[in-house]
Amino acid sequence: MTALSPVPRPGGDATAGIDPTSGAGSGSGGSRPPSRHYVARGRLARAVPHLCVIIGVILSIFPFYWLIVMSTSTTAEIFGYPPKLTFGSSFVENVRTVVQSVDLLQALVNTIIVSTSCAVLVMFFDSLAAFAFAKFNFPGKKPLFILLIATMLVPGSLSLVPSFILMSELGWVGTLQALIVPGAANAFGIFLLRQIAAGSVPDELIESARIDGAGFFTTYWRVGVPLLRGGLAFLGIFTFITAWNDYVWPLIVLVDPQRQTLQTSLQNLNSLYLTDYGMVMAGALISVVPLIGVFIIGSRHFIANIAAGAIKG
Repeated sequence: MTALSPVPRPGGDATAGIDPTSGAGSGSGGSRPPSRHYVARGRLARAVPHLCVIIGVILSIFPFYWLIVMSTSTTAEIFGYPPKLTFGSSFVENVRTVVQSVDLLQALVNTIIVSTSCAVLVMFFDSLAAFAFAKFNFPGKKPLFILLIATMLVPGSLSLVPSFILMSELGWVGTLQALIVPGAANAFGIFLLRQIAAGSVPDELIESARIDGAGFFTTYWRVGVPLLRGGLAFLGIFTFITAWNDYVWPLIVLVDPQRQTLQTSLQNLNSLYLTDYGMVMAGALISVVPLIGVFIIGSRHFIANIAAGAIKG
């Protein structure tokens, strides 16, 4: 008995329409399983993103791990070869040396006062200005906003000399006011909160508040602040960390040793001829730990609102 051949279609091939990968005609009666080559490629495609994430996490965490290792080691162990990647036993001694070398407690209190004050003032003044720019019309609104954005293009180092002269005229050189007042507002925070307010504060709520007889500040406090809470949390944490890590301006303006912040005090650990790097790293670790705690506490708001400025107003 001869096998039946497929009937050719007019103007086409006799095998047209048959999927060569479907397994038809192979005697299997169904589709063939994917080959090992395609399975391996699929697994590799899924593994590559995970591998990239793992490598990124390791590269991000390693500097902190290396900081801890150096803070628990002596200077000889830090510069030993091959490099020592395990924890040492000199952490307590290094911390004791730091406490004996600088007034760590007073510097820590000064830094907390400056960072907290700057964060609170920036959240208040920046949100107030951002709410006005986003939801109210007033003469010169657009030119003022353009001028505000233009100040973000000016390097901060250009304002060091004029700022110092101004602080000197006010008699604030060597005081914490010289750090708090200039940092009470910034263009970045106004721009960020303005973008958030433009997209998250409905105009209907503003009109309802006006109809009820609410003034600007009442509308800001009862309508704007609750809806800007997430952005304010992000800005507060960001400002706190920035003020905590500030080094150049406090080094210039704080001439009183009793008024120094943590970063400028730790700078005194560096000796002219011989530096105990284990002690320096222990001091750096002490300055980093509070920031990690602040970030962990507010990380939910920090991550959730990190891209909030991209909202179109």
